Amino acid sequence: MIEFSIRQIDQPLRSAVQPLIDDAWAGPWIAVNGKLWDTRVLPGFAALDEDGNLIGYILYVFHNGVCEIMVLESLHEGIGVGTRLIGRVKGIAKTHGIKKVVVMTTNDNIQAIRFYQKRGFTLRELRPNMLETSRKIKPAIPLMGNEGIPIRDEIEFEIEI
Repeated sequence: MIEFSIRQIDQPLRSAVQPLIDDAWAGPWIAVNGKLWDTRVLPGFAALDEDGNLIGYILYVFHNGVCEIMVLESLHEGIGVGTRLIGRVKGIAKTHGIKKVVVMTTNDNIQAIRFYQKRGFTLRELRPNMLETSRKIKPAIPLMGNEGIPIRDEIEFEIEI
């Protein structure tokens, strides 16, 4: 089992995290529910192994009375990185008086759909064909996703904290 710690993303960590985000999301901007978000300014946490290597990260934002997870990536799946990162976000949300955490994924991301449900998240909203809108503001979003599934819909999950 890999031992790891969770740290708030500061400027040096941002320099390590941002290239991974830019690569995974075709740049620093992500489109969620028809709105663009700049990942370079979102708060977050990073998971670091014993040698200080980045093994995961999460970015979030507070808005409309909820805490929304904007990006979550584990570079070493199956060891609890994603679960612990979510735990830290839930903790910070609680300290800010937030009672709900939400997260969005797309219809092709079966792994994320399974992951969030196994951690107690429930379906909040299905936004059919939302990716048509998102592609208007971020054309780099691919048409095809995981396992050849067309990327069309946003699926939002929530958990009460």
